[in-house]
Amino acid sequence: MQVLLLMERIFADWGQYFDNALLVEDVSSDFQHICVYQTESHGKVLTLDGAVQLTERDEFAYQEMIVHVPLFTHGNAARVLIIGGGDGAALYQVLRHRTIQHVTLVEIDAEVVRLSRKHFPALAGAAWDDYRVKLMIADAIDYVRAYGGVPFDVIIVDSTDPAGVGQVLFTEAFYRSCVAILSHTGLIVNQNGVPFMQHDEFVDGNARRRSAFAFATNYVVAVPTYVGGFMALGIASNHDFHPQLDAVRIRASAQAMTLGPMHYWTPDIHVAAFALPPYMGEA
Repeated sequence: MQVLLLMERIFADWGQYFDNALLVEDVSSDFQHICVYQTESHGKVLTLDGAVQLTERDEFAYQEMIVHVPLFTHGNAARVLIIGGGDGAALYQVLRHRTIQHVTLVEIDAEVVRLSRKHFPALAGAAWDDYRVKLMIADAIDYVRAYGGVPFDVIIVDSTDPAGVGQVLFTEAFYRSCVAILSHTGLIVNQNGVPFMQHDEFVDGNARRRSAFAFATNYVVAVPTYVGGFMALGIASNHDFHPQLDAVRIRASAQAMTLGPMHYWTPDIHVAAFALPPYMGEA
C-alpha cells in the first residue's frame, strides 16, 4: 500500500490533511473517483472526488443527526427513503427505530456500496440483509420522478455537496418531486453545507426548499472532518411540524424504542441543534 500525505482541498486556500495515510483502494467508477485510506488518527477514510465523506472515528455525528432528528420529529415514521447513503451507515441508524416497516435506499454508484461493504462493514452491520430493506442502484432523480407507490414518511438525502453527481439533488425540481411522494405529515432532510465556508450553498439551498415546501428550517451538527464549523442540515415539510420538540417527550420515545447507546444524538442535543448562531440565522 502506498503511504501518502492525504490532502483535502474543498476550498481554494484552506483544507485538512492526514499524514502517513495508506491508500487501501483507488477506484474510478462511472460517476466519481473513490478512494479508501487507512489513517493513524481517524481509522479508515472514504473520499469521493477528493472530498472526505466519512471516517471511522467521527462518522457517528453526521449519521445520528441526519437520521434521528427527522425520525423523532415525525414521531411515527414507518416508511423511509434514503437517497445516496451507499455506505449503509444511515440505513443502520434508521433500522434502530421499531416503527420502521420499510426502507428503500437508492444509490447511483454500485461501487460505493461494494467498497463500503468491503472496507467499512461495521457501519451497516446486518442492515443490508434486513427484510425491510430494498436496495436500488439507480438515479434518484428518475426514481423519485417516476415513483407511484405508497408515500414515504421521511426522505433522507445523504448526498455529496452540490457538485458533480450530487448537484441535481439540490434543485427545486427535485424537491418538488419529493413533495409528491411524501405522506401528508412527511419530512425531508438533507445536508446543507458548512455555512461559514459555503454561504451561497446554504442560502440557495434554503431558498429552493422554501419554494417547494411550506415549512423549512435548519439544524446543526459538528463533524470534525467536515471543516469550517457547524454543518447545516435542512429539514422541510408541507406539514406544520414543530422541530424543537420537548426533550422530555423525545427521551420517553427513545427509551420506549430501546435504541441503545448513542455517541452524538441525545434528546437535549436534538432540541438544541435548532438554535442557530446569528451568522446562520442572518443568512
